[in-house]
Amino acid sequence: MNWTLEVVVLPVTDINRAKAFYAEQLGFKVDHDTQISPTSRIVQLTPPGSGCSVVFGTSLNQMAAGSLKGLQLVVKDIRAAHAELALRGVKVSEVSVMSAGGRRTADANESLNYVGFIFFSDPDGNAWAVQQIDSRQ
Repeated sequence: MNWTLEVVVLPVTDINRAKAFYAEQLGFKVDHDTQISPTSRIVQLTPPGSGCSVVFGTSLNQMAAGSLKGLQLVVKDIRAAHAELALRGVKVSEVSVMSAGGRRTADANESLNYVGFIFFSDPDGNAWAVQQIDSRQ
């Protein structure tokens, strides 16, 4: 039996601001924006190429806005992802290498497969990491 993670609920304070950030700045596809009732709205977006979506809206969870930390995306080219996010106006960290010695800034030409990361937060403070995996070992 396969168990697939399909949705992560994000705690946000402003649905319109969050939708704009994820759709316009990160480039996630808006799957739906549904007004269920005058007081209930659900927005679902999916990162390009992902089988897992993010959802936020009114009355969806008990977490405080910005309390979700450690969300992670994977890309084949972390330097290209960094450039794209910066171009879209996302405040993103420099490309880092995670190793046994800790975290350090990546050298220009070093291999980043599995060890290359960038970090950013959404407007509410939900924290994301992006890891480079260009080939599976």
